[in-house]
Amino acid sequence: MTTDDGYRRGRHVVSALHVHLVFVTKYRRGVFNAEMIERCEQIMRDVCDDFGALLIEFNGEDDHVHLLIEYPPKVAVSTLVNSLKGVSARLLRSEFTDRVNRHSMRGHFWSPSYFTVSASGAPLSVLREYIEGQRHPA
Repeated sequence: MTTDDGYRRGRHVVSALHVHLVFVTKYRRGVFNAEMIERCEQIMRDVCDDFGALLIEFNGEDDHVHLLIEYPPKVAVSTLVNSLKGVSARLLRSEFTDRVNRHSMRGHFWSPSYFTVSASGAPLSVLREYIEGQRHPA
């Protein structure tokens, strides 16, 4: 994992890879409430653990979520994104059937697209503040 100096050390690699991801619900439907945001965070933490990644920061609004993830160099961001969206969609739809109307979202939870940016340009403290500042649904 990460050491005190902020670097991830492996047998043949030293890395500090961070990615800022944004996932939007299908048709930007406002389906999230506070309980769903908390469950979504837990699901995404578990998926990150499976990949050897670390979910540093998570927050969202009623129609999208922001993630700040530290990941090992052997993980492709696209593969991580597919698992994060697939697992979370399946579990959230099954656990919150009253909030997620499958018919109005045409069977999908997330929009097929996503936003990703390398977090090396801005200081992580600035990104963390930005994500913490998102309006949390009531």
